[in-house]
Amino acid sequence: MATLTLRSVTKRYPNGVEAVSELDLDVADGEFMVLVGPSGCGKTTALRMVAGLEDITDGEIEIGGRVVNDLSPRERDMAMVFQNYALYPHMTVADNIGFSLLLQKMPKAERRAKVEEAARVLGLTEHLDRKPAQLSGGQRQRVAMGRAIVRSPAAFLMDEPLSNLDAKLRVHMRAEVSRIQRRLGVATLYVTHDQIEAMTMGDRVAVMRAGRLQQCARPQEVYNAPANLFVAAFIGSPAMNLYLGELDKDGSTLRLGEQVLDVPASLRDERINGPYRGGTVVVGIRPEELADAALSDRGAGGHTRLEGTVDLVEELGSEKLVHFHIEASRLSATDALLASEDEEPETLGAGEIGAATATAGVARVAASSAIARDRRVTFSVATERIHLFDPETGRSLRPAAQAGAR
Repeated sequence: MATLTLRSVTKRYPNGVEAVSELDLDVADGEFMVLVGPSGCGKTTALRMVAGLEDITDGEIEIGGRVVNDLSPRERDMAMVFQNYALYPHMTVADNIGFSLLLQKMPKAERRAKVEEAARVLGLTEHLDRKPAQLSGGQRQRVAMGRAIVRSPAAFLMDEPLSNLDAKLRVHMRAEVSRIQRRLGVATLYVTHDQIEAMTMGDRVAVMRAGRLQQCARPQEVYNAPANLFVAAFIGSPAMNLYLGELDKDGSTLRLGEQVLDVPASLRDERINGPYRGGTVVVGIRPEELADAALSDRGAGGHTRLEGTVDLVEELGSEKLVHFHIEASRLSATDALLASEDEEPETLGAGEIGAATATAGVARVAASSAIARDRRVTFSVATERIHLFDPETGRSLRPAAQAGAR
């Protein structure tokens, strides 16, 4: 068991493309760290550099305090679980799990004992004599994990191991992988593009964009205090509602079109919103911070209501997703995610992505709400939890989020 450290790790290809830029990351012994981001953000390249499958251009990688830049994959003592399982179809489950031990020329009895222990941990004891073709997708994934576990490696590396599973099985396997990792207590670096996987599995989440680390923190901190517009738009489903708002001259209220909302007390300080008073900021409101005012006692006094027109209601049984629009300039979360990667990754604001013409938003309301399509609706807003961002850089104005920004 060991710690895993990346110091200013950079990968630059001969054509000048920089896939990973000065990545700093520390994975503690026993920690489950998730690298998350859209396709092409550099997360798999980072994982491959740690494994030794990709050379690094600059920086250092340490495993257990030892610099491993010049060591081969075998010498790094890392176990990797791939997206496609990479099982040998002609071998039994037992032989697949124990193959690396066979290569190490471990005595047969000892090898069998280790395979049986791994199978017991993974719930595969009854399947040891089967071939991969006789197993379900979830069972094949557990065999791939067994092959990694049996080696007792210094750390685990997992590259989107659940992406080939159907939705229901993926939910089950998220819990299984987390349970197994915590039982083994081995440092794990897990790559995914699925932010739900990241939020539910990781002790900490590292969000990447265009090769750069945007924020690294515990899941709830990333969700509640996103460092910038990219993180705000990427983390959360449905995505955060983003609008252009005008801050008043004393920094206490915001104007969204013709409507007014209170600024959170935590963001009224002159040092925080002073430079933006009388000007434009980006306002972020999570769907769950909008409640049907007819069912909510939130918003007694002050400016805590928004009125809009309902476009669509999605019935989810335990709740409803209400798609609506208001008369205010809105930023598209999709545009925030797809902002030009030719620009500096830190520059993620309205100046780069521009104001969208659509004014749609999404609210997550109680199943008992009587909200209906094409009707006017009043939402009560949890104004103490709204977010403000710099319209040019995209940086959050929340002090806690600024501390986690990269």
